[in-house]
Formats: sequence, structure tokens, C-alpha cells
Amino acid sequence: MLSKSMQEALNNQVRLEASSSQAYLAMASWAEIQPGLDGVAEYFFLQSEEERVHMLKLMRFVNERGGFAVVPVLQQPNITFKSLKSMFEDFLNGEIAVSNSINELVDLALKEKDYATHNFLQWYVSEQIEEEKSARILNEKLELIGEDKSGLYLFDRDIMATRQRGGRDGHKK
Repeated sequence: MLSKSMQEALNNQVRLEASSSQAYLAMASWAEIQPGLDGVAEYFFLQSEEERVHMLKLMRFVNERGGFAVVPVLQQPNITFKSLKSMFEDFLNGEIAVSNSINELVDLALKEKDYATHNFLQWYVSEQIEEEKSARILNEKLELIGEDKSGLYLFDRDIMATRQRGGRDGHKK
């Protein structure tokens, strides 16, 4: 059985995962209308779906543990970006925020001696290590490329390979 404080914290994480999904969907839509960013658009459409899966996994866990998972109300995410670089900076900052939130959940689980939730959250800890790593690598590549059009072309073409190398559950995404 989940404590009220753990249920509330997990529902806050549900909201954060849903917000991430929406933010990545907005990034995908923006990238899709930019010339030559089809790979980036596909990357973020898949990222959005992945965050939705993370949200659903949390919701099911809350309900299975005797709590009540709440479907969150979301604010509209940023839908336009001044540049590809700024969008990827937002992506990295979002992943860092999710990691910090997961760490706070793990801390709460340990304080409450809720070892079932602690065990469940270990998957998210591992997931966030990979998510931050991928976001950092992509930001570093964009920093190296700068405004070089041929570099941006290669970045867009190769972005899905970065995602596949970051696969976590023993399978490619």
C-alpha cells in the first residue's frame, strides 16, 4: 500500500512525464516544418511516445499498489524555438529535471522504507542516466557543428543512430 505522500509524489512524476511527452511532441512538430529536419522530427516523435510509456508505467504502478493514479492537467508546452540548438538545450534541461525528480522519489521511498517503490524506481534511475547521456551527446554535436549546413545535414541524418545506440532494454528503439 502506498502512503499518501508517496502517491502524491508519484502522481507529480506522472504529470512530469506527461509534460515531457507533450514538450517532445511540440519539438517534433516544430522540427517537422523546418527544412531538412525530418530525422530530428522523427527522433522527437519517438521521444514523446517513450515519455508517454513512462507515464503509463507509473500510473499502473500507483493503481497496483492501492493508490489512485490521476490523469494530469497539462499546460501547453513551448511550441516554437528560436533555433535547433535552443530546442536541444531545452531537451537536456528537461531530462535533467526528470532525473532530479526521480532522485527525489527514490529518496522519499527510502525515507518511508517503501522498498517496493524503491525497487520499481530503479528502472527510472537507469533510464534517466541514458536519457541525459543522449541529450548531452546531441547538444555537444550541435555545439561542434555550429551553423555549418553540411554538419546539420549529417546531424539530422544520423540522429536516429544515436537513439538506437541509447536503447536500454536490450533492444533498439
